[in-house]
Amino acid sequence: TTFVTFGLIIVIFYFLIIRPQKKRDKETKEMLAAIKKGDKVVSIGGIHGTVVAVKETTVVVKVDDNTRIEFSRNAISSIVNRKAETTEPSSKKKAKKEQVSAPEAVEAKPEEAAVEADAEKKENN
Repeated sequence: TTFVTFGLIIVIFYFLIIRPQKKRDKETKEMLAAIKKGDKVVSIGGIHGTVVAVKETTVVVKVDDNTRIEFSRNAISSIVNRKAETTEPSSKKKAKKEQVSAPEAVEAKPEEAAVEADAEKKENN
């Protein structure tokens, strides 16, 4: 029973810690390999800029009109314009929800207006 418990702990440890970390590492490697000229990136130090040149192990980032910084590829923490693309579907879902709720609000207004008009007529009489 001790071996079974120990084995179960190892399996749980694998699925909760090791496997998700491998997935994050794979996504990071793919992101770094996909960096191309024109991408807006953020470095691990928080510097925002646009990629102007991609070399084998480094990336040249333009941070201002006359300022270019060469970073190691590993120093890039995220690609900004790709994040915006991945968040678009969720914003589309929100827009659809707003469109669904908006007609309900429009329908409620005429009813409220009718109730208010009836109340005003009663007050005037």
